[in-house]
Amino acid sequence: MIQVLVADDDPHIRELLTFHLQEAGYGVQTACDGEEAMTLLMEGSIELAVVDIMMPKKDGYALCQEIRSVYDVPIILLTAKDELVHKEKGFAVGTDDYMTKPFEIKELLFRMKALLRRYQKVAETKLIIGDTTIDRRRFDVRIGDKQLLLPRKEFQLLFQLASYPGRIFTRDELIQCVWGVDYEGDDRTVDVHIKRLRERFSAKTSAFTILTVRGVGYKLQEGSL
Repeated sequence: MIQVLVADDDPHIRELLTFHLQEAGYGVQTACDGEEAMTLLMEGSIELAVVDIMMPKKDGYALCQEIRSVYDVPIILLTAKDELVHKEKGFAVGTDDYMTKPFEIKELLFRMKALLRRYQKVAETKLIIGDTTIDRRRFDVRIGDKQLLLPRKEFQLLFQLASYPGRIFTRDELIQCVWGVDYEGDDRTVDVHIKRLRERFSAKTSAFTILTVRGVGYKLQEGSL
């Protein structure tokens, strides 16, 4: 049973989400503040986190950033604030999705299922997107039956983005995933590698597009624009 963390300081929201998520077949663990949520995450059984932004002790932004720095689980932020600036901040700290209260439970369930499908790809050593196959074990990329040779960092960057189609990554996240936490160079190296990947693939396949999310980072979108 997939274990979901619900972190919200409103007991009615916790109770409502617990009921509906359990009805949908999920296990649910709840927290009333960010610190309690991190304690539950440290126990290691959480596979998806639904996090409210306005919480005591540690708000949703800080919690999301801390989760993302340590754990590789999907995160959905919940908030009553619908302004673009709040959404931008949420994606900048590493959330996968963002829902504004009030919301439909069915929509939350749809979004949860979509995120879990994306994250399941990470355990795979071979990703297939349309006519493109990315084999992590062999560091091999093929478009149809034609091999495309990539430098290792470009390959790792592509594999990271392709493992989570639709998820927005900040430059810092991509640097940590590909270059490592001890990297001390310019974060614009990500931009350079993204540009090279676009140049290599744009004329060869319409299976995916690497998009810039202004002010936040990058994401890989399946299909052509």
